[in-house]
Amino acid sequence: MKNKPLISIITPSYNQSDYLEMAMLSVLNQDYPNLEYIVVDGNSTDGSQEIIMKYADRLAWWVSENDKGQADAFNKGLMHAGGKYIGWLNSDDLYLDGVVSEAIEMLESNPELAFVFGDVQSINEKDEITNIMKYGHWGLVDLMQFKMIGQPAVFMRKDLLVSSGGLETSYHFLLDHHLWLRLASNAQIKYSNKLWAAARFHAAAKNVAHAAEFGKEAYRLVEWMEKNPDLNQIFLTNHKKILAGAHRMNARYLLDGGQYSKAVNVYWQGMKLDFLTILPEWHRMLYAIFAPIGVYKIKNLYLKMRYWVKRPDLKGKGQ
Repeated sequence: MKNKPLISIITPSYNQSDYLEMAMLSVLNQDYPNLEYIVVDGNSTDGSQEIIMKYADRLAWWVSENDKGQADAFNKGLMHAGGKYIGWLNSDDLYLDGVVSEAIEMLESNPELAFVFGDVQSINEKDEITNIMKYGHWGLVDLMQFKMIGQPAVFMRKDLLVSSGGLETSYHFLLDHHLWLRLASNAQIKYSNKLWAAARFHAAAKNVAHAAEFGKEAYRLVEWMEKNPDLNQIFLTNHKKILAGAHRMNARYLLDGGQYSKAVNVYWQGMKLDFLTILPEWHRMLYAIFAPIGVYKIKNLYLKMRYWVKRPDLKGKGQ
């Protein structure tokens, strides 16, 4: 253990008792020998405290008290973190087996990195896999164009995280992407090309319950990038692609929130700015156009197409 750097995993939580124990066990059952776990609960009223207390002797620190939201809870946990590296796992998400060991190996082999990240599988309330979110060997410019990274599969250097100020508490939906942009503007990032985590999509999740709000924060990020001195030159060179990327992201969440006509309009605005940025979303655009018809088969076709687009390697394998 002496040769293994300490990693701190932080879980902010509020009224997620249906999923909290599974999330905690996915951390506590990792095979990495030098891990400390911090759970920050927002004074839940659903029995979450009892779940946390069940594992209290295996936690480095935990608290259950009122906070100002997810960012505030994470920052509170960060103040108690002693690790060289930081992982952030929400209470309805999961780590896959062995992910911490793999992430630490990458970070230790590449000390110049701000963070490493892997792929994420989408799961539903029943733990069924509904999608695989594949990313790529992206850098700062890609992030500025709203190529999104799944937050549970990111592992960061603590010193850079602290010097960047942690999470910005005024963001509630794209707080993670705002952090990735700040970190990536100061150091390199690296993609593992491995499946590292699972993100749960359910009715109470922010990405479902407040889908329209993500777009608002995307446009706010566009304005922030333009004004940020570290990003301004890159922004000016890529401004059409960046704004088209914000439209793409907004349309995607509008579609997931069932706002089909708005999604079609936003996709169209993005296409006028940069056609190639929107083109990979063609299957979503078709669904947005035809979904109001209410044909069940169209919805199933959309879900299958989304899966195959993400996992072309499974074609012809009976999956």
